[in-house]
Amino acid sequence: MTRLHVGCAMWNHKAWPGRFLAPSLPAKERLRAYAGWCNAVEGNTTFYATPSRSTVETWSEQTDSGFRFLVKLPKIVTHERRLLGVESEMRTFLDAIEPLGERAVLWTQLPASFSPSEVDVLRRFLRRLPADRRRAVEVRHPGFLADAGTTSLLEKALADADAEWVPFDTTVFFQLPPTSEAERDAWGKKPRLPRRTRALTDRPIVRYLGRDSVADTVAGWRPWTAVVAGWLREGRSPTFFLHTPDNDNAPALARRFHQDVRALVPDLAALPEPGPLDAATLF
Repeated sequence: MTRLHVGCAMWNHKAWPGRFLAPSLPAKERLRAYAGWCNAVEGNTTFYATPSRSTVETWSEQTDSGFRFLVKLPKIVTHERRLLGVESEMRTFLDAIEPLGERAVLWTQLPASFSPSEVDVLRRFLRRLPADRRRAVEVRHPGFLADAGTTSLLEKALADADAEWVPFDTTVFFQLPPTSEAERDAWGKKPRLPRRTRALTDRPIVRYLGRDSVADTVAGWRPWTAVVAGWLREGRSPTFFLHTPDNDNAPALARRFHQDVRALVPDLAALPEPGPLDAATLF
């Protein structure tokens, strides 16, 4: 059955207690509370340190079988060793996240310096990943989108491994100069690449960066509602991750995106209602 998954860059944020999470909620219960709002999350923390298997078991226990994790590969694998000589690190990582089973997508986020000349390195790396694991790749070098030839080269490498190309759409964010401290901070860190809307697998993944303004963020995702609705009609099950520079309203915005797509695809099942917190009062 096709489903639309929506989520945020994290399941805990300083602005969320009292709004999306109960105040003073124990750390081991925060993911469960977040899962009442969204049915997917990015695992960005795994980029900095591989969690213990017991920690990952608690993640599994706090979420149901339909919840999705986009789990980022460790920095030492992608950025420091650039996918070479990482067999030991990957064995440790794969063992740690095993409790998530098929709910976890292996997310290879490559540095901006990883260029089209290294596609064969990526191809060999992807082929060594377990066949039963979903995999997705995010590239940030502009050369991959510079012309049809280099784009096709990467698409073929990904298709050979049944891997998805994860676009990080920052086009709306960079349309206007920053107006807040959070936007100014993101201005110097986020990649500037053209919007890409082509899916390679039956489970496309999108990362979208809006603005701190709710109105600007909603207006900016309108091209994506049509794309995602089209994917659903084709029988795909997409995942859409909502980012803003401050992420203060991210869970409610992710649900609002789901609602906007559902307006175009009426037979799409609604997200379950969150616990005691009412999203309708946030805007």
